[in-house]
Amino acid sequence: MIKLLALDMDGTLLNDQKEISPANIAAIQEAVDAGVKLVLCTGRILSGVKPYFEQLGLDAENEYVILNNGCALHQTSDWSLLDHHGLKADEIAYLADFARGFELPLTLCDVDNYYVVDQTANAHIIEDTQNIFLTPKTISLEKTRNHHQPFFLAKFVGEPSLVEAFLKEEDAKLSQSFNTVLSQPSIYETLPQGVSKATALQSLAEMLDLLPSEIMAIGDGNNDREMLEFAGLAIAMDNASAPIKALANHVTSSNNEDGVAAAIYKWILQK
Repeated sequence: MIKLLALDMDGTLLNDQKEISPANIAAIQEAVDAGVKLVLCTGRILSGVKPYFEQLGLDAENEYVILNNGCALHQTSDWSLLDHHGLKADEIAYLADFARGFELPLTLCDVDNYYVVDQTANAHIIEDTQNIFLTPKTISLEKTRNHHQPFFLAKFVGEPSLVEAFLKEEDAKLSQSFNTVLSQPSIYETLPQGVSKATALQSLAEMLDLLPSEIMAIGDGNNDREMLEFAGLAIAMDNASAPIKALANHVTSSNNEDGVAAAIYKWILQK
């Protein structure tokens, strides 16, 4: 029996217009009413999740969100931080050297803000921050050392061709010290070593005394891989890549065709 639904957002819950369909909202409400807990699992920070969570109409319920691809776990009753993992100052300085060498901006996210280290935002950074309802801020590398909040993850953001070249040249080295993922063609992410959506999901499952077999996860992207592997029931979106579909137990319809609702009705509510 599924007791927890782990749900990716971009490319999964959200359609290509970055909207939640009425059908997906209705299905989630039915699942929660049936006693299933919900955790939204996303690379977004809190500002990019709260407005969507409010649309779900679950204000009376305490659900959960996993942010920054697993670096932060919040409960939704008061949005308090239950668990988190951040980058150390020396790790940020190390990453900044790679950014300078490749002329690819390094960005950092804390609980509330999105920063660009020692550079101005390019078009891809602006697009990324618009999706989470923020304006990027510039921060000096020196000031990152005494920042008032933890920095959860770092991203190298730019033209897809440049990001691809960066991945080919530097991923083997960076993946020795960080959990790395190409989350979008224009975004290469570096997380603290060993941190992913799956590790945060495992922490939440332990808090709720749930087994992996009681969890259904739905996703579409590279940053969903570990989460899908951890969950007892893994569902890939039809718009997912072939490798993600291959590791899933089942494939639902696309994010533009209410795939989340279809999965909930078929494998949780069994309608």
